[in-house]
Amino acid sequence: MRILIVKLSAIGDVVHTLPAAALLKRALPEARIAWAVGPRAGAILKDSPVIDELIELQTRPSIGGVGAGIKPVNGAGRFDIAIDFQGLIKSGLVAFASRAKRRIGFETSDLREKASKLFLTEQVETSEFRHVIDKNLALARAAIADSQNANAPTSNDGYEFPIALSPEDERFAETVAADQRGPFIIINPGGGWPTKLWATERYAELADWLWSDCALASVVTYGPGEEELARRVVASSRSSAVRALASTLKQFLALARRAALFVGGDTGPLHLAAASGTPIVGLFGPTSAERNGPFDKRDIAVGRDLWCRADCHRRSCWHWECMDIPVSDVKQAVLRRLERAQEVAR
Repeated sequence: MRILIVKLSAIGDVVHTLPAAALLKRALPEARIAWAVGPRAGAILKDSPVIDELIELQTRPSIGGVGAGIKPVNGAGRFDIAIDFQGLIKSGLVAFASRAKRRIGFETSDLREKASKLFLTEQVETSEFRHVIDKNLALARAAIADSQNANAPTSNDGYEFPIALSPEDERFAETVAADQRGPFIIINPGGGWPTKLWATERYAELADWLWSDCALASVVTYGPGEEELARRVVASSRSSAVRALASTLKQFLALARRAALFVGGDTGPLHLAAASGTPIVGLFGPTSAERNGPFDKRDIAVGRDLWCRADCHRRSCWHWECMDIPVSDVKQAVLRRLERAQEVAR
């Protein structure tokens, strides 16, 4: 059996799909699993033990770009099943171009672009699940259900995130952790969307408090295009225990496993930290922590309960109140989450 996973981006979305890929591989170990993904998000998938083929799309899939961008998935008989975990027209086009006889996706209410249902042959009831990981697992179970070759239960006792780290990634993290000379937290001021950003001055105030009151140094991480945000956090801080750090996605994951806490918004690094088991305080504005947030019940999502937040997902906004989160609220959440981590360690 040949299965195509379609999840093109973003980093957090790809991380949220990994448990479904792991379930497919566990239930159908003889199946060959390919994953169609964009180049940047695909970096986290390289060498994963549950993926047999990584298909990096070099152009943005669109009606005009499918032929040029996804030739590797286009071929009669190449795939038996295509699973669209994204629910967009462009991801639906990729699934359709694979010529798989079964093209599985979400029920219409859970599709991000409703018209993408035209490219599916099967839709799975997923609205009963709150978190996107559970929605993705439902699609994987649907693919497994009709297979006579399935030899593992489709229930899931815990989320699996099969990400392969190299010795170089581990050495990078060990060096950074050793330089801190004690416990440290990760602050990640990036957000992808402007509406997900918390003020850099507030991150700096939080970092100063973490050092003065909690004896925790701060590593301010950033990805491509986010260096200025990290530099502003460091420049606004009065503490000498705050440093900016660039890293690859896998270096970040290795570092997150060694951190005492992660503080940041709804973006790729938060979801990588969740996959690594790092304690999290997440700052949520236009997106839902119930759907996208950390799944460890001990983690804490901080936000403002505003009239406009339900199903917002706006990348620009005229009032932007949802990320006007007081520093005092984040401090309280940090103390609660650190206390919960200490209870587990005892």
